[in-house]
Amino acid sequence: MPDAPERLRIVIVDDEELARRGLRRDLAAAAGVEVVAECADGFEAVRVVSEAKPDIVLLDIQMPRLDGFEVLELIDPGAAVVFITAHDEHAVRAFEVNAVDYLLKPVDPDRLMKALARARERLARREPMPVAALTAAARPAGTTLSRILVRDGPRVHVLPVESVDYVEAQDDYVAIHAGGRSHLKQQPIAQLESALDPGRFVRIHRSYILNLDRLARIELYAKDSRVAILRDGSRLPLSRAGHARLRGLLHE
Repeated sequence: MPDAPERLRIVIVDDEELARRGLRRDLAAAAGVEVVAECADGFEAVRVVSEAKPDIVLLDIQMPRLDGFEVLELIDPGAAVVFITAHDEHAVRAFEVNAVDYLLKPVDPDRLMKALARARERLARREPMPVAALTAAARPAGTTLSRILVRDGPRVHVLPVESVDYVEAQDDYVAIHAGGRSHLKQQPIAQLESALDPGRFVRIHRSYILNLDRLARIELYAKDSRVAILRDGSRLPLSRAGHARLRGLLHE
């Protein structure tokens, strides 16, 4: 297995210019690293990381528009990410459980060098970031997704969950149908299901999750076989277990 690159290409992502300047200064004193880009927000970070393909991303968590965990979900999991955060106990626990490195602000230069060394080791092992585990652990207990993020090349689509009509599994992807359009996202359907509000979204079939607000009626299709008819006329298959779950929610 090849070693990590001798010269590490780094992207800095932080919405505070002062914080970026401090990291840039500390990295200038380090051997074997090159800062290839800086980003001031999450949307810019997704585009830049997609284009620059850095070895390491120094990623702030608390940012407007897209936070660090949302950026992580949208970039190449092969890049080694070192999170940067003000003291956030919940986030720190998520990092420690998943063996992911992090730096607390204000960043200590010696601690930064140790984080880079560990990132180099992760790259040498070709160990991808545990994206799903981290994003799940970072979500406060009892909360569900309010929006779904989909990357389309360098662009990011932000879909409020209330705009979603239904979700369809397609191998290792999900097609998110919303407002007459379909957005393809690389994610297992079970993983997305676990993050959605179970009082609003129901798994009606192994391949389909339905937004209850879009249901118009249920029709008998054949003996012991039913379909869900959506308000826009879409027809989705109902498994027996899915029909039972749907009836349970409708009669609550």
